[in-house]
Amino acid sequence: MDPISARLRARHPQRIDLSLDRMRALCAALGDPQHRLPPVVHVAGTNGKGSTVAMIRAIAEAAGLRVHAYTSPHLVRFNERIRLAGKLIEDQALNAILDRIEAVSGEATVFESTTAAAFLAMSETPADLAIIEVGLGGVLDATNVIERPLLSVIAPVDYDHAEFLGTDLAGIATEKAGVLKPGAPGVIARQQEDAMAAIERAAQAVRAPLAVMGVDFDAWAERGGLAFQDQERFLDLPAPGLAGAHQIDNAGVAIAAALELDLPEAAIAEGLKSVRWPARLQRISSGPYGEAARAAEAELWLDGGHNPHAAKALAAFLAERQARAPRPLALICGMLANKDAGGFFAALKDSHATIFTVGFDGAAADPAALAAVARGHGLAATPAGSVDEALRLALRLGAGRVAICGSLYLAGEVLGASEETWPV
Repeated sequence: MDPISARLRARHPQRIDLSLDRMRALCAALGDPQHRLPPVVHVAGTNGKGSTVAMIRAIAEAAGLRVHAYTSPHLVRFNERIRLAGKLIEDQALNAILDRIEAVSGEATVFESTTAAAFLAMSETPADLAIIEVGLGGVLDATNVIERPLLSVIAPVDYDHAEFLGTDLAGIATEKAGVLKPGAPGVIARQQEDAMAAIERAAQAVRAPLAVMGVDFDAWAERGGLAFQDQERFLDLPAPGLAGAHQIDNAGVAIAAALELDLPEAAIAEGLKSVRWPARLQRISSGPYGEAARAAEAELWLDGGHNPHAAKALAAFLAERQARAPRPLALICGMLANKDAGGFFAALKDSHATIFTVGFDGAAADPAALAAVARGHGLAATPAGSVDEALRLALRLGAGRVAICGSLYLAGEVLGASEETWPV
């Protein structure tokens, strides 16, 4: 665990308790920094939030803007969560901010304190735009003390965090739609019918105008690039620099947001090409795991998706890659114990992959139990003692394509194994 994360865990409650009362009190004690941010793009959703944030940021920076960004969770170092005018916050500045938070934080949770730290740092650093990612839900998420965003974005809504958000898709969407605010435009990703109906009801309640993917704008892959069309224009753009067909939809949402921000087409094209977002179908070629795969002439991919919706995107990516260049496929999978492992493996059951299950620091599912779930969906699965052991086994058995998947926490351990692969 990095020192900043250890400090936060030692000094703040780690529970998830969805309420804005403590957050409002903490912000008030700090002088309400959330009201002194640059114009805010507030991003909610279940899957694709981080990728969408990364694309909007890359486009805005290509347009010459100074951009703050707040995302979660981090992969290797806590500093990844707070980006000030394009650069990760430095340890010295972050520790000084946390000193001020801890002087007034009371019973604020780790995430509330983290969010307040981001708002305080962003309010005191000049920038042109702040992109804020919701942590969990929307209505009662700590980031939702932002009252007047310039723009709200809702990425695809699906099932996750059932213990907090429930299992009713319309109810989950209503929570996510809490980021919609009076008069602020909302850019909405392609949604399932029940989710879209709930988002529309929430928008009507606060009179937020919506631009909806598949209705007001759309994007699709075309001739190796990306085509985007809304009611006013057609754009012929490069494909996004993030792997996977699902990133076309995420890019479409980011482009629609960029156009709402009046960013030029040239910056949109450059941002799509230059965007990077680690642990989302990331090709690993350096560090100890990447070197081991290269020595065996195998591909190694890393993906932190951890719910059935994300597993479907992973399955589609692997199927497309296998169709173009078939190779023996292995998945190294670790998941938090509270995730829907059955739904995750059900989405991958047609991959014909050999599964190796692993644990990681934290509340990980037992590898033997996880393997049993995978076998229940017709997949050959074996528990392993570590990622290192699992990768050695996979390569020894002749795997030519390996994906490490199932958790951002697992992805963080993989990237953290070498400074070469730390996110920057």
